[in-house]
Amino acid sequence: MKSYVAKPCDVNRKWYVVDAKDVVLGRLATEVASILRGKKNVRFQPSFDMGDYVIVVNAEKVKLTGNKLQQKEHRYYTGYSNGLKAISYEKMLQTKPEKVIELAVKGMLPKNTLGRQMFKKLKVYAGPEHNHEAQQPEVLTLSK
Repeated sequence: MKSYVAKPCDVNRKWYVVDAKDVVLGRLATEVASILRGKKNVRFQPSFDMGDYVIVVNAEKVKLTGNKLQQKEHRYYTGYSNGLKAISYEKMLQTKPEKVIELAVKGMLPKNTLGRQMFKKLKVYAGPEHNHEAQQPEVLTLSK
């Protein structure tokens, strides 16, 4: 018996549209990360990018449970000494709502070149419109 090894020409990538309106951030991120990795694919291989493209719309209307909106912070380092900065998710949703979903999904992908390649297939938009109609994306509904 021989093992199946995927080749780039064997992968047929689909496009999905996910509406983030009133969906909990963590539940949205796990579903999107699973699609980006290709875990629902029958021929899934952890060492190969089998995933599909995902378009997330209405990022500004994503929901955080509990007091996370005020208490949760995104910390990043600027590169300078004493350059540790923090921004609350409440402020981030007002200024850069796409970044909230991108950070959540990126944390659920592998931390290597394969994960960075998968992350490039994620497109996030703050409003209800996107410019990927030519790819004929399928609508993917998530449970709230």
